[in-house]
Amino acid sequence: MQSLTIAEEREPALADLAESALERARAAGAGQAEVGVSEDRGLSVTARMRDIETIEFQEDRSFGITVYIDQCKGSATTSDFGAEAIAEAVDKAVYIARQTSPDPCAGLADASRMATSFPDLGLDHDWDIDMDAVQALALETEAAALDHDARISNSEGATTNLHRGLSLYANSHGFQGTQRRSRYSLSCAVIAGDGDAMQRDYHYTSDRSPDQLETPVSVGGLAAQRAVARLEPRKIETQSAPVVYRADVARGLFGHLLSAVSGSAQYRKASFLLDAVGQAVLPKNISILERPFLEGAAGSTAFDAEGVATRERDIVGKGELQGYILSTYSARRLGLETTGNAGGVHNAIVSSTAGDLDAILAQMGTGLLVTELMGQGVNTVTGDYSRGAAGFWVENGALAYPVAEITIAANLADVYRNIVAVGSDVDARGSLQSGSVLVSEMRIAGA
Repeated sequence: MQSLTIAEEREPALADLAESALERARAAGAGQAEVGVSEDRGLSVTARMRDIETIEFQEDRSFGITVYIDQCKGSATTSDFGAEAIAEAVDKAVYIARQTSPDPCAGLADASRMATSFPDLGLDHDWDIDMDAVQALALETEAAALDHDARISNSEGATTNLHRGLSLYANSHGFQGTQRRSRYSLSCAVIAGDGDAMQRDYHYTSDRSPDQLETPVSVGGLAAQRAVARLEPRKIETQSAPVVYRADVARGLFGHLLSAVSGSAQYRKASFLLDAVGQAVLPKNISILERPFLEGAAGSTAFDAEGVATRERDIVGKGELQGYILSTYSARRLGLETTGNAGGVHNAIVSSTAGDLDAILAQMGTGLLVTELMGQGVNTVTGDYSRGAAGFWVENGALAYPVAEITIAANLADVYRNIVAVGSDVDARGSLQSGSVLVSEMRIAGA
């Protein structure tokens, strides 16, 4: 099998490429410049209906440069690492900068903000596996789903995915930071039922280390279990009732909050949480903690996309918004300092206040468990929220029957204030992590 390992000697090669580009930019009159270079390799194998359907190798590379000339910005990219192509990209960035209007907020982050410590965060892991074994994992995952229940009638496939990457960021402050990252996953999606009564569901496991992945039997079995559980869904009458967001769905709920407190939303005045620092945005027993140094976590990093050192902080502490999510540019637009969040949050973790999903459902008693959301009905300017949903009606803390073709609606500010509990069943597969969430009341539109 073609190796996914990116050789150690590529690091100094990328560093030399970045430095030569920065030198050319300086010589062309750029007062400041920054370069991002990356190389990525991947393998994806999909099995469908007990046979290998696709095998895909990916090998990508990218070079990007941004220059600043008297606070005028120009950028250019290329996938060609040849000397002539790099020189052309630099020259194009300089040309573009000379055609644009100055922006007083443009430019690199302050040199004093650059990261100086680069701890090993366990972000890159090798997987000594051959092609036959990769295929076998996909086949075993799908077989676990197909054999789980006779009502599994079709499959969208099971996929084994392997990815490793090397990236480097450098700028004219003299900063240079390199990161190696790996990501492995198993996924499966199947269909239960027959004819018009079919229902689809899926499950996946993902981690930087292959040793931390769930087993094929677990992934395929849960995908099948979920699909079968959705058979013969009912409609429910329009009403107001408590709602539980399962952990994987709850991440999106808090994602809207983080978007609303991002610097770009604040300076554009496009947020329902405008100027909300110091205000209560969640109940007092809930915090959102940013923890960028967690070993092996999806969002861990010592520096952001501008080379700024990351740091631990509470975005929301005891319900109160402590600060915005800022890049250098958005911070300058607001008259503030960067929070080291160019490129997004680095492991935003919603604190748990209760037990697992079963405990959350028992606490709710009767209401709706949401396992899937559809549509884009979220207005982060007003906070209006209306999403198509599917899941289960819950009675006496237990799943009663599946429901579909419903809509849940509220204003997000009210949703956040009405959160009763956050579960301990944290979904840690992304850079935003949350357990299941119980909201005391939302409007549910049904039949």
